[in-house]
Amino acid sequence: MNKLKGKVAIITGGNGVLGGAMAHGLAAEGVKVGVLGRSPETVEKRVKEIQEADGTALSLIADVLDKQSLEEARDKVLKQWKKIDILINAAGGNLKGATIGPDQDFFDLSMEDFSRVNDLNLKGTVLPTYVFGKGMASLKKGSIINVSSMAAQSALTRVVGYSAAKAAVDNFTRWLAVEMAQKYGDGFRVNAIAPGFFIGEQNRNLLLEKDGSLTARGEIIINQTPMKRFGKPEELRGVTNWLAGEAASFVTGIVVPVDGGFGAFSGV
Repeated sequence: MNKLKGKVAIITGGNGVLGGAMAHGLAAEGVKVGVLGRSPETVEKRVKEIQEADGTALSLIADVLDKQSLEEARDKVLKQWKKIDILINAAGGNLKGATIGPDQDFFDLSMEDFSRVNDLNLKGTVLPTYVFGKGMASLKKGSIINVSSMAAQSALTRVVGYSAAKAAVDNFTRWLAVEMAQKYGDGFRVNAIAPGFFIGEQNRNLLLEKDGSLTARGEIIINQTPMKRFGKPEELRGVTNWLAGEAASFVTGIVVPVDGGFGAFSGV
């Protein structure tokens, strides 16, 4: 049994589709959830949803690339709830210039967007960990869950910047798991979740036509996914709650695929 009730979690990107699903899943188990994002409107909307479902949530307006705003968010949580038990680094994303279009090649890549995507996904994971993780380390307990991607493990055509950044998140996850266990003991764990293909606002037009049918790229992905469908955001809740709780007390340094078999399938 996961003894999650009463724990405190901060979820960066908790106002997004996947981060929001994780926030709802934890709140349903009695976790007090700090929803962190840059947009007050979407953060407040998520907090209201959780509260209307009888959960406990707090709005945290901050930028994962801005140390001062993260520190202010940390102080708000500690003032309200006195501790931080769980950190989920779900903030991330991609930019058009960091991808290669159907009629482009590598030399059309925008190095500016490539750098911005790396900052958002890698530094946007490292910096919140630096700010929020220190309190966990002082207590020698806590669970950090990074959000990676199956794009980190397989070479997906066109997706160059995001894939590289998420591969770095995988490496950082393993490195930090070792560091925390060696320096702070077995109560401080670090893992990651690697979602496969889920429909979000950033990739909707890439995978689905306006009528809801599959694009050509969407068809390729479904054909490569043994379960023959995209993931549902709520399907991230189980693995999130497991990694956050005591049922995973001897689990650290792993990246868990949630991908409908995409990574296991050779295509044959």
